[in-house]
Amino acid sequence: MDAHKQLTIGLFGFGVVGEGLYKVLQQTPSLKASIKKVCIKNPGKKREAPASLFTTNKEELLFDNDINVIVEVIDDANAAFEIVSIALRNGKAVVSASKKMIAEHLPEILQLQQETGLPFLCESAACASIPVIRNLEEYYDNDLLHSIKAIVNGSTNFILTKMFEDKLSFQDALILAQQLGFAESNPKLDVEGYDALNKWTILLNHAYGIVEHPDNILFTGIQNIQLSDAVVAKEKNFDIKLIAQAKKLKNGKVAAFVLPQFVKTDEPLSFVKNEYNGVVIESGFADKQFFYGKGAGSFPTASAVLSDIAALRYNYKYEYKKLYHHTPHELTNDFFLKVYVSFDDWKYIPRENFEWIEEWHADADRKYLVGVLHVNHLTNGTWWKENGVSLILTTEPVIDNLDIINLKKRSLELAGIV
Repeated sequence: MDAHKQLTIGLFGFGVVGEGLYKVLQQTPSLKASIKKVCIKNPGKKREAPASLFTTNKEELLFDNDINVIVEVIDDANAAFEIVSIALRNGKAVVSASKKMIAEHLPEILQLQQETGLPFLCESAACASIPVIRNLEEYYDNDLLHSIKAIVNGSTNFILTKMFEDKLSFQDALILAQQLGFAESNPKLDVEGYDALNKWTILLNHAYGIVEHPDNILFTGIQNIQLSDAVVAKEKNFDIKLIAQAKKLKNGKVAAFVLPQFVKTDEPLSFVKNEYNGVVIESGFADKQFFYGKGAGSFPTASAVLSDIAALRYNYKYEYKKLYHHTPHELTNDFFLKVYVSFDDWKYIPRENFEWIEEWHADADRKYLVGVLHVNHLTNGTWWKENGVSLILTTEPVIDNLDIINLKKRSLELAGIV
């Protein structure tokens, strides 16, 4: 494709994002891109577009020789993968917003791109309006990327903002998020961290060349965070955010996870409120760079889809330099984390798992401690997600090449805790 070629689009899905894209394309004639057909599930639903545009037959799009771009913005991961596979094999470029599908089928999608040589672009699948995938692909060389920390889910960030600023309980904040359309009627995917995890799986690939199934990445959401945690955070001058994080360790391997974390109030991610997303990238010579923008909604997501469509005019495709032109990084579980844990009853806390405990408060109804443990004690157990236990990472949680003896001198001995 070249800059003068007409892009003829087959669109799958006409929900919030699909309809947003339809409207935006009508306002940007300079793109020379038009939607020929839209495949939908429910033909009876009233839509603000000509009836002749719609079909329920996917083959009308996938086997139409005039259609040279397939855009899919549906929420059925299995159907989306089938659409993407058939489209690429039929010589069509693909733009996708389906983070769950991409995260679960990343090896197969990479294979299809190699076999067909066709573009598969998915900027809208992570952080909506923020061009983070393109930046990780083009700007940051493999050896220079030290760490990446991000707020990638707008729903959970909205809930945490309301808990902090308006003192709402988790449940009340969730109901408000649903009423305003920031959380689904079934909010589990957002609230329990699954959506952030899927996005993080995609971004790890573009950042470090890591191809990993989401099942193998440590994560949880914000479902166990209590108002008392927010009070403790405020006392310490911290916010609480659901942070997706990856950090290169001294041995060259990468620690990666999606967990609630304390954030200092002067840190960039502390300024990311409500449904916004933010990404902080730390590299060898550029220090920290901060990307900020709307992470959800019709037009922000459609803008990222539109950016991918525009790039197709220039034959743009991901080169996956970190994966194919460098030695890809490996994930590791050999590191320690400094964590805050709050709980109602000591009996649910495996104190023997901690290298040491620096701080503990047992005088209130809700007890808490700050301590250091090996990450395997989280990946191999579920105690930290159950029985009302709330686990939040400290501000600098990753401890690499631990010098336990020196650090223990400054901590409370486990034996002294009852």
